[in-house]
Parts: sequence; C-alpha cells; structure tokens
Amino acid sequence: MSQPTTRHLAVRKTARLVELGSGVARPEECWIVVHGYRQLAPRFIRRFASLDDGRRRIVAPEGLHRFYIDEDGGAHGPEHRVGASWMTREDRAADIADYVAYLDEVAALLDREVGPEAPRIVLGFSQGVHTVARWIVSGAAPAPHTTVLWGAPLPGDLEEAKASRRLGGTRLVRVHGAADPHDSAAARARDAERLAAWGLGAQVLEHPGGHRIDPDLLGGLSTLSR
Repeated sequence: MSQPTTRHLAVRKTARLVELGSGVARPEECWIVVHGYRQLAPRFIRRFASLDDGRRRIVAPEGLHRFYIDEDGGAHGPEHRVGASWMTREDRAADIADYVAYLDEVAALLDREVGPEAPRIVLGFSQGVHTVARWIVSGAAPAPHTTVLWGAPLPGDLEEAKASRRLGGTRLVRVHGAADPHDSAAARARDAERLAAWGLGAQVLEHPGGHRIDPDLLGGLSTLSR
C-alpha cells in the first residue's frame, strides 16, 4: 500500500463579522477587535459597547473554525454552547495563511466603505494576540495606528526582520490583568526583551482582574488615536 499524500485545496468560506457603529459613514476611528479561543464575535463585541458613541466603527471578525465547547460527549442541540478558534497546531501554516488573508479582506472592506483616513486600532485578546501579531507582520494591509495586545504574549514564530519593520509602524500597547494566570510576568518580560532586541517598545498597562476585557481600562484606551 502506498503512503498517504497530503494536498491542499483552496475553497470558498463565508466568514462572519459583527459590527458596532455600522451606520457611521465617516468615523473618527475604526477598531478591529479579534476575539480569543472559544469565543464568538457576537458576544465578544459586547465588551466594546462603551466605545460605540457615534464616532467609531468597531468590527469583530470571527475565527473561521467553530465547534461545540460543552464537553459532555453526547449529541449537541440548541442548548449547547459554541465557540470559535483562529487555529490549532493541526495544519497550522495553512490556517495562519487563511486568517491573514481574511483579516486583509476585513481591512480592505473598511477602506472601501469608510476610506483609509480614519486611524485604525487593532485589538487582539488572548488567542487574538497571536492572530493580530502574525497578521500585522505577514499581511498586506498597512500597519494600524495602534495595536493592543491584551492578555497574551507575542507568538514565538515571528520573523525578526519583518517583525521589526512592520511592528515598528504601529504604536504597541501591552495589556495584562494582575490576576491573569494565562499571561505571566515571565512572558511579559520575554516580550519586552524581544521588542527591545528589535528596537521597539510597548506601553504596558495593567488592570486588577483576570483573563478578561476590563471595562475601566478599555475606557482609558478610547483616545488611542490622539
């Protein structure tokens, strides 16, 4: 018997975006907020309702892979919860390429609908930190005005020369919770060392909670483009 051969085939996939401020034709800021593992865009975007003041457009793209997150092992029905993921370790290179292209399309959509003039703020939470970091480093879209990395360290696979150049074009803000078990002091120190080696730095902010979007700190980020 011959050995199995792996191939890849590009297929059409319909992605879901959820927005706040979709009726704002000329926003002062455009936010792209990228959720973490097991989250869905409709629930995640609720964390940003305080920024929806008629001056912003806030877009939450959803990961391309949905799955049931209840672990009872039985048949699933309407009472079972669903989450989404940006990638796993399985066939990871293809999934990364897919979501980089997807987020490029999200940025292009905003360009078409509201123009490129409004400052772009990209926020990644948890798994979304890895997602937006890889996108900014490897994608075709211009680097955003500000990039907020919330609740997770940078991914370890960023290419140094590209990361230095591309991340050097965005204002970096690193946010962590004082009680967050998923974002350790050691991980933050490694991030600071890597950024310093690339000739970069980040503003570091802390909130008193755990692995979550803190509404008070988020409110303080509302002037990032100024």
